Amino acid sequence: MSESSLPLVTRAIEKNRAAIEELLVQHLPGLRGWLRLRMGRKLRLKESPDDLVQSVAREVLGQLTEFEWRGEAAFRHWLYLRAQHKLVDKARFVDAECRSPAREREFTDSAQAAMFGNLLSPSGEAASAEEIARIEHAFDDLPDDYREAICLQRLCGMGYDEIAQRMDRSEGAARNLVHRGLSKLALRLGELRRQPPK
Repeated sequence: MSESSLPLVTRAIEKNRAAIEELLVQHLPGLRGWLRLRMGRKLRLKESPDDLVQSVAREVLGQLTEFEWRGEAAFRHWLYLRAQHKLVDKARFVDAECRSPAREREFTDSAQAAMFGNLLSPSGEAASAEEIARIEHAFDDLPDDYREAICLQRLCGMGYDEIAQRMDRSEGAARNLVHRGLSKLALRLGELRRQPPK
């Protein structure tokens, strides 16, 4: 989506079904990736990212009138915040152990491989389910501030000035969070790649 998508967002806010569907379709891969990265290990075993995406999409449809267009990155951030709220609710549910352990399973999605690859390199090459699992594991091991800064920069497409504003930091501090976070992510991923398979 680009700045020229403002008319699409406007039509979506006016409840134009075709515009809403087109807007959501454009953002489904990124939303799925955001959810999968932010789910954490325990929730990934209990929930499908696709189920969460559908749930978030339904809620977003009802909240579009609350959204004010400020650009593509701001829209993605607004969308991903709704997804984050859904994750918090689901995590509470799982922590209460209301689900059967028999439902635990691992989910893989080849479309996510490319998105996860974008976290570390422009080539976007993360081909295997094992590599996706390593990226998720390494990402889970990062401190919250690093995860947030990386997601805002790499997944939402925000500039350092926008990240600084969202995280209540200076622009230099936001830049450092992203770069240090990516460095720590790459180092941890390297460690995980060197570990023998389980």
